[in-house]
Amino acid sequence: MRGFLASSIGVTCAAALALPLTPPALAATARPVPTTEAVTAARPASHAGTPATTDRRAIEPHAPGSTQSLPLEPLTRNRATPTAPATEQGLTRRAVRHFSLVGVVWDDPEAELHGRVQVRTRAAGTGTWSGWQDVETHHADHAADPGTPESTSGRVRGATAPLWVGDSDGVELRVRAEPHSAETDPAHPHTDTRDLSAAPPLPSGLRLELVDPGEGETPPDTAADGPRTGGLNAENSAAAEASAANAELTPLGATEIAALNRAETEREFFALNGAEQAAQQRARPYVGPRPRITTRRGWGADEGLRERGFRYTKKVKAAFVHHTASGNNYRCSQVPSLIRSIYRYHVKSMGWRDIGYNFLIDKCGKIYEGRAGGVARPVLGAHTLGFNNNSMGIAVLGSYGATKPSKAAVKAVARLTAWKLGLYRMNPKGKTYLKSAGSNLHRKGKKVRLNVISGHRDGFKTECPGRKLYGKLGSARSQAARYQGR
Repeated sequence: MRGFLASSIGVTCAAALALPLTPPALAATARPVPTTEAVTAARPASHAGTPATTDRRAIEPHAPGSTQSLPLEPLTRNRATPTAPATEQGLTRRAVRHFSLVGVVWDDPEAELHGRVQVRTRAAGTGTWSGWQDVETHHADHAADPGTPESTSGRVRGATAPLWVGDSDGVELRVRAEPHSAETDPAHPHTDTRDLSAAPPLPSGLRLELVDPGEGETPPDTAADGPRTGGLNAENSAAAEASAANAELTPLGATEIAALNRAETEREFFALNGAEQAAQQRARPYVGPRPRITTRRGWGADEGLRERGFRYTKKVKAAFVHHTASGNNYRCSQVPSLIRSIYRYHVKSMGWRDIGYNFLIDKCGKIYEGRAGGVARPVLGAHTLGFNNNSMGIAVLGSYGATKPSKAAVKAVARLTAWKLGLYRMNPKGKTYLKSAGSNLHRKGKKVRLNVISGHRDGFKTECPGRKLYGKLGSARSQAARYQGR
């Protein structure tokens, strides 16, 4: 694949000139996006029966695609030691600007939040308040490897998993410290009999992040093949850079990479690997037909958010399957907005260089390009702490601890891995060795034998990708091998 990595360097400048200036999903409202910042005053409540509340920080001017970052306040204190850190923090019910995804962040990425995070939100269309929803607190295992430039940038924060709540304009939050045993006891998941004095302190700098993904509509006069106007700027250049990374697979500016049949995929395989193929190796490859993939442009990525340039690993020897733990209450038509929200949360709230996953799959089985750098290339992600090198991360959108993944999603995992692993001559039903960069399951430097298609929990002690999705990986391996012709 070295020839493939080098072959498109020269097309980036040409791409900048040829690519339309504004991604279709953002063309209606594109303008500079404000950074995550604290807010001090919220919009008055607009629904009858809801108390009019005012936030204590100023709100940033409305812009499509934005983040409201609200510092948490003490809700309770230990009366015996009133100066001790509060064991419960949160936000009282209040009106805010529109948002669709929530998460909680804190200052120290090494600190853990031992406790329970719950949120209630008000639906913007109806004014109805939801019940309390749990936010997944253990998310540090989705991260860049220790000691890498991304993890040591000084921008990274600790964070919960994001939770998709849909278009909302009101919020209430509570974060309660809990002893580790109470927090993880499956026999009493909803009891409130905790000894808070024994709970570890909550991390410092807790903030609620409310993410607005921005509008995804494409106006009639800004089609992808419409006339090019104006000059290049940093965002347009970044968009050209991201599109050029897939130039060998699809035209510049494409919103989708088309599916190929087996014969077309095999020709693509030899085109991408031709410089490395000896004559005796040009036998028919075990590679699955390329599936249809929605590009970053297709889901409306604001390329101005991410760090410029790409980082690669040497090859792709394994695929780690994840769930996003962001809930299952989304429609497939909302997925571009959901992905834009996760992208913004990863970059602006958590401090990563780009979205962490290499690919994302929705419950309808549609496949989306994740981290920029080219879908056929070994892009270095931030998905499986300790095992990002020589691997790729695939996130199935949703929460699959108690909910079965759809057949379409499992099939998409199989189709994607059959193709991408096939490009690197890997057998989806096989085993491989990866060297650990350090995790809570495998010490740094250990060579770990893993399934070529593994779950996140195989590399890190975590519930991810959820019990129900993890149980389907055997089926995905078998399907992927069949797609490869094995």
